[in-house]
Amino acid sequence: MFSHIMLGATDLEASKKFYDAILGTLGYEPGIIKGDSCVYATPTGIFIIKKPLNGEAASHGNGSTFGFAIATPELVHTWHDAGVANGGITCEEPPGERNGVAGRLYLAYLRDPAGNKLCGTHRLA
Repeated sequence: MFSHIMLGATDLEASKKFYDAILGTLGYEPGIIKGDSCVYATPTGIFIIKKPLNGEAASHGNGSTFGFAIATPELVHTWHDAGVANGGITCEEPPGERNGVAGRLYLAYLRDPAGNKLCGTHRLA
């Protein structure tokens, strides 16, 4: 559905450290810095963190959440712990099972160094 996702980052190095850690737990290579961007490319899409083009500080979208598909509940915890250990802040409820409109999910929420809200998501059977 998506070709790429780009999130703003005021401190590119701090954000790269954070994303290298959480994406590394999912088997992705470290990002590559190109100018004012850090790129994580996969065969199915691209994830980019970038300093805003207008030169102002990056800000998060109120009500926005970016979800990462994760293979197991245990890996959701590893992802979450790597984020907290590398400059992220846990938010919402602690990692765990949620039941709702989308069905049974195992979720963990983080804020990245720029305040963007992320969700590690595993769909339970």
